[in-house]
Amino acid sequence: MLWRGTEWDVKEPMIQELRLVYPSIYGTPNIGSVETDIFRIKYFTHCSSCTFCNDWCCSFGVDVDIKNLRRIEQHAAGLEQFTGIPKDRWFVDEFWTEEEYPGGSCTRTQTNERGCIFLNKNGRGCMLHSYSIEKGIDYHELKPMISCLFPLTYDGGALVPAVEIDDKSLVCLDSGETLYRGVREEVRYYFGDAIIDELDELERTVGEYAKS
Repeated sequence: MLWRGTEWDVKEPMIQELRLVYPSIYGTPNIGSVETDIFRIKYFTHCSSCTFCNDWCCSFGVDVDIKNLRRIEQHAAGLEQFTGIPKDRWFVDEFWTEEEYPGGSCTRTQTNERGCIFLNKNGRGCMLHSYSIEKGIDYHELKPMISCLFPLTYDGGALVPAVEIDDKSLVCLDSGETLYRGVREEVRYYFGDAIIDELDELERTVGEYAKS
């Protein structure tokens, strides 16, 4: 645990080292620490019942790791029919090396006038997610890991708030559940039961310090 002097300053973001390093189901990323603000900061959480944000968090597209991209490509014909969008409009024509991303590189979805190219043009939500449900596929197979974990992300081996939390641009901040509670089961899916046991324990500890 990181300390400032002899007391833990709960007002500042703090990085807590975990007892173990937890690899994702894809091998990377690996989580060995956590920013404790994920147990304090709140957001609206229940996107399906939101009536005010108009899918703001999908406005800018999303990173897609290379392994995820290959899984999407396997469903190209079905997704073209489902979305009405040809596959050559799905992703930007560029790749970046990202060692923490599964496969070591990523691209990014293109955007249109509404936002991410996979944002449902006739309603709410991600068309990769809704396509998966229609076809009986686990949505994690197609929906980007970054999207599923949002508003958490990973950086340098740490589980941290997404940049939209740090810069306070996320429109649904300060109500609902904590960042961690909102996507706890997504963290479990990608990193396993053991990390949840440790994070739950740390969550209780942070709560006790916040009360003192």
